[in-house]
Amino acid sequence: MTSKKRKRGDKVFRFKTFAEDVDVDFDASFNQNVKSLVQFGYSETNLSTGIPSWSFQLQVTSNPPFHILLFVIEEPIQASLQHHCNHCLYVGWGHHLICNKKYHFVLPSKDTVIAFLNSEGNFDGAISMKGKFNIVELQGHMMHGVFHSNGFGHLLCVNGMEAGSNLSGRQIIEFWDRLCIGLRARKVSLNDISMKRNMELRLVNGIAYGEPWFGQWGYKFERGSYGVTEPMYQKAIGTIQAMPLCIIAHYVGSSNHDLQAIVSRYQTISDYSLATLGDLFRFMFELKTRLPEENYANSYATGIVMEPSCRWSAKRIEMATRVIVEALKTADLRWVSRQQVRDAARAYIGDTGLLDFVLKSLGNRIVGNYLVRRSLNPVTKVLEYCLEDVSNVFPTQESLSINNSKLKCRYKITRSQIMKDMYYFYKYIIKDQRQTINMGIVTALQAAARIILDTKFLAKDYNTQLPSKVELGLQGKLKVYCTVVLKNCQLVTNEGINKAMPMPPFECITLKTNATFDELKQLVEMNFQELYWGLRGVSIESVLNLNATGNDRVFGVVEADRKIMFEGSGSGIYENGVSNRVIDCSCGTKDDDSERMVSCDICEVWQHTRCVRIPNHQEVPHIFLCSRCEHEIIISPSLP
Repeated sequence: MTSKKRKRGDKVFRFKTFAEDVDVDFDASFNQNVKSLVQFGYSETNLSTGIPSWSFQLQVTSNPPFHILLFVIEEPIQASLQHHCNHCLYVGWGHHLICNKKYHFVLPSKDTVIAFLNSEGNFDGAISMKGKFNIVELQGHMMHGVFHSNGFGHLLCVNGMEAGSNLSGRQIIEFWDRLCIGLRARKVSLNDISMKRNMELRLVNGIAYGEPWFGQWGYKFERGSYGVTEPMYQKAIGTIQAMPLCIIAHYVGSSNHDLQAIVSRYQTISDYSLATLGDLFRFMFELKTRLPEENYANSYATGIVMEPSCRWSAKRIEMATRVIVEALKTADLRWVSRQQVRDAARAYIGDTGLLDFVLKSLGNRIVGNYLVRRSLNPVTKVLEYCLEDVSNVFPTQESLSINNSKLKCRYKITRSQIMKDMYYFYKYIIKDQRQTINMGIVTALQAAARIILDTKFLAKDYNTQLPSKVELGLQGKLKVYCTVVLKNCQLVTNEGINKAMPMPPFECITLKTNATFDELKQLVEMNFQELYWGLRGVSIESVLNLNATGNDRVFGVVEADRKIMFEGSGSGIYENGVSNRVIDCSCGTKDDDSERMVSCDICEVWQHTRCVRIPNHQEVPHIFLCSRCEHEIIISPSLP
């Protein structure tokens, strides 16, 4: 079955339900599920020369209409400039077999889409990469993820609104997560280097919530750089979160009154005690999400900024606002249509022009102890209003008058002020490495922060290591789960120890209910030859964990809760390859973790430049001797 050639736009999918609204049951292995998905895509013959590519038009919103494109590019191993995957190597998956194919899923940026549409028919000439890959090599996509055909993948980039995207980072990661679940991905990694207002998000989110930002979607510690282990990471998170603010103030506050003012400001307006650094950062994040975007320092208590040409007085606007808020209160904090609010307010305010002006201006503004929210109902397409009680953010105030000086003070706290305060605290206490504040408390904070920053490689296990039981399918089909154990396939570690290589994950094999083991062997051979580069000539010889002959029927021998392991002969080709590079750093690292390294010119052992005190801004010296070789030269007798 091949993808039908049709005009782009004939089929439109919903962004929020993509991979769920395709008329396919994704109940096979990942590789088969991707093949099923692309049948519904538009075949992009001009996207990449000789490389199968598809596009999907996704509708983000219908009113106003907003569509984006998703590109799916199938990269055969023969088309890759580099056969080994560095992402697998860095995250600790070097023991994985190299797959025959990768699948790139790209939500291109607006500029990339424009370039593609303007040069369609000559796209390869427009942005080709050495005549092979092009669009997947470009930087700045809204999203770029890549899967190996066995279901392991890497989320390479997410660029939200701060990077110029029309989608938020949250929308993008939720789309990616739905895609992984729908296609039955096995495990997905990412390199968390995301920033928030010049702050490393994995650090500030870790302080506030005890996990990286991606942890909301199940991404957890997979591998640390510079020898950081998961227990070290968890201890660092606990240490920095539990640091008492009173101790920080005692050591630092006397020399930095701004820090004391920041702590005091948020302790004053918080409804609960802010005792630790984790309490402070979490409250600042939560407060930021509840505040409107605008700055109200010079606004009326209604939140409506007065224009000089406004034909209504401040008193009349305040009165109309009070009536609208009281009408919304009777709705018991439910969403109410604009027309219902307007009709209720007209019993007290006869000037409909004034009501329309206030209703238009009140969206997402604070009035007294309430935030007036306004939203377009996605179903009815009608504007709706709702009150949100923010009295736990701003102390209770009886009056709506702007003359209340305490209320004025509360309005001065805005989103940007919160981020400014957080950055000041973050920079001075957590990141400042100056010796002038090298006290015990600050040193402990910075050491914990360093460990958290050295934990960038996260992964999510989608728990689709296929069920350990036989499944009866429809139409006389049977599903079993099989893998291949290669004979005499071992890995030699840096310490010279021979280790058996892990077997590849179990794959779903569909066969007739009367199929024999000989037929199953042939299907397993075909499946693993299609999946893995090094198994193109694999030969299945026997069943390891069952006593069965070739003529035995599979369904008569295999019991529930049993997977089938076959032994085969072949040469596995792994992601870590065969390298004579020896890594032995003082931090404990024995493998490449993507950090900058330097090799000793005598023993040729590699170490991190940071661990041998070569700053990042300094070039690696032309001649470098490790401490061991340098020591041996010093103690060796002089030549005659």
